[in-house]
Amino acid sequence: MNRRKLALPIAAIGAFALLISGCSSGGSESGSGDPNAEFEFWSFTGIGQKDSVDRYLEKNPDAKVKLSEVGSTTETATALTAALAGGRVPDLVMIQNDDLPKFVENPGNFVDLRTLGGDDIGDDYLDWAIGGATAEDGSIIGIPTDVGGLSFAYRADLFEAAGLPTDPAEVAEMWSTWDKFIEMGEKYTAATGEPFVDNVETSVFFSTVNQVSEKYYSSDGELIYDKNPEVEDAFDIAVRTYDAGISASIPAWSSGWAPGKANGAFAVTTAPSWMLSGIKTDAPDTEGLWRIASVPGVGGNWGGSVIAIPARADNPEAAWQYIETMLSPKGQTEHFATTGTFPAANEALNSEEVRGYTDPFFGDSPIGATMSDSVLEFSSFYNGPDTSAIGAALLNALVDMEAGNVKPADAWQTGLDSAKAAIGG
Repeated sequence: MNRRKLALPIAAIGAFALLISGCSSGGSESGSGDPNAEFEFWSFTGIGQKDSVDRYLEKNPDAKVKLSEVGSTTETATALTAALAGGRVPDLVMIQNDDLPKFVENPGNFVDLRTLGGDDIGDDYLDWAIGGATAEDGSIIGIPTDVGGLSFAYRADLFEAAGLPTDPAEVAEMWSTWDKFIEMGEKYTAATGEPFVDNVETSVFFSTVNQVSEKYYSSDGELIYDKNPEVEDAFDIAVRTYDAGISASIPAWSSGWAPGKANGAFAVTTAPSWMLSGIKTDAPDTEGLWRIASVPGVGGNWGGSVIAIPARADNPEAAWQYIETMLSPKGQTEHFATTGTFPAANEALNSEEVRGYTDPFFGDSPIGATMSDSVLEFSSFYNGPDTSAIGAALLNALVDMEAGNVKPADAWQTGLDSAKAAIGG
């Protein structure tokens, strides 16, 4: 089975010449060929998409966009599934990477964007990112909007009080492996009596399990989550972190998580690029106290989405003009400068605008370089339609362990049992 590899996020497209094609996988026969016809765009809520649309309209004053912020990423995917089943489809739709595999399995529901941007449409982007939107037949159903390079955010003031280094390069060297991360946490907790990391499910397991060569599926698409030693090893690192007594056991997005960032309930938390703004919002009085360093191991990613054009779209050419304008390497670089959304185009990732990015809130840490290196070093693996459900089951087993409801020795089997139940077998 010749499957394309698919990893956690997604990328973006370059500024290619607009090629209008009559390919059968394209827009509806009654669709307008006018690139300035009004097109309907379904987006997630809470990501500032209106700002992007406004910038697009500044670049293309004759364009017309009807933006609908449908809901959460899951709600948007659900609405799209219903629309594809026979309802009215939008001209342009955003799909989160976690939901992408089930749509890629049915590429006929979407325009093959090679018919609009050419066969070299993906050359400007991270291979694993554009690969995530590529079907078995080679058709490309979506153009990546962003990726979510992994890093750790840590409190330099708390590290200093514990006698630990505070410079990002020195910290990255001290926790260069996950074993060293646990050792560093033990030193911190011994010196302060306080937890080192916020939790083991997102900050540890989610990071480690996304550094594997194969995850829940083999490269040819077979389910292997329950017998893959790489996944079990990643889970074991999380359990060992918990057993070391260095976790605050505060789940991400729980009621105690935001206050914990502000009051020093933990010193370290995972920080994909899109999460940095949340730290600033949740803990505004800690400006200048945080630093950003690379995660242990090699690279990583959490996040990303694509923009796709459904096959029955009324105005595919108008939708394509938006993609071509806003998701080019130049467009992604500009978008990063204004919003912090991390680009997936190679040219953008290697630009001075991105690599040289710092933020005084995070002590002018080399954020851009750290995030760029993370996604450039990230290895791809195949994600299947049940990747999200399996990952949620394993994460929830760790949450239950930290809540005292599951013994550490039983957590792995609990997670496997939950995953099997979630995917029906």
